[in-house]
Amino acid sequence: MNHPTHEFFWFAVHVRPRREKLVAWLLRNKGFQVFLPLCRTMRRGFGRLRKLEVPLFPAYLFCRFNPHDRLPILITPGVHSIVGAGRIPVPIEEKELEAIRAVVGSGVAVETVPYLRAGARVRIASGPLRGVEGILLDANKKRRLVISVTLLQRSVAVEVDRAWVQLFGQHRAGSEQPSRTSDVPASMAIAPRSRDGIQTMRSDPGSQSGSEIA
Repeated sequence: MNHPTHEFFWFAVHVRPRREKLVAWLLRNKGFQVFLPLCRTMRRGFGRLRKLEVPLFPAYLFCRFNPHDRLPILITPGVHSIVGAGRIPVPIEEKELEAIRAVVGSGVAVETVPYLRAGARVRIASGPLRGVEGILLDANKKRRLVISVTLLQRSVAVEVDRAWVQLFGQHRAGSEQPSRTSDVPASMAIAPRSRDGIQTMRSDPGSQSGSEIA
C-alpha cells in the first residue's frame, strides 16, 4: 500500500559491521534515499600508512522511508534492524541529521567522543559550519563543538574558532542575538575520554541506544 510522502522520515538502520557501504548501495538500488556519513582516517597496513574512508558511525547508516513499508529495508542483505522503541521505528531528529551533514560536508577534522548530552548549547554563526548547533567544550586549550545523535547515543566533535560561536541564553544589552563566547563561564563541561581514547578523523566532503527492530 502506498502512503503519503509526508509519512517518509529518516531512520537509523543497524547493519552488519563492515557492510555499511554495501548495504547503502543495495538500498539506493531499491530507490531509497540513504545517508552514510564517511570520514577519512590513516591506518597502518602492510607496513605503511593508508588513507581510508570509514563510516563515522560504524555499523549504522541513515535511510528515508515510510515506517509502514519497512519490510524492503529489513530483508536487505546485511541489515540487522531499524533503531526504535520496542518494535516501533523512531525517526532521527532532523536538526541532528542536518548537523552531521554539515560536518561531513565541511571537510573539517572530526573526533569521535563519548556521548554527551549536557553542556553549553551554542550555534555556529560563521565559518564552514555556519548554522550548526551543538554543545561547546573547552579542553586542552581547544574549543570543540560536540554534535550528538540522541537515538544512537553517539557524539562527534569538531574544533571551532572562538569567533564563530554564539551561546544560547545570554544576550547583550539591546541585542536579540545570542552572545559571543567571550561571555561563556570559565568552567566548561569537558567530555571524558573513552577507554580507547579519542579517534581523530577527517570528514569526507563527498559523501546505541534505543532498542532495535528486527
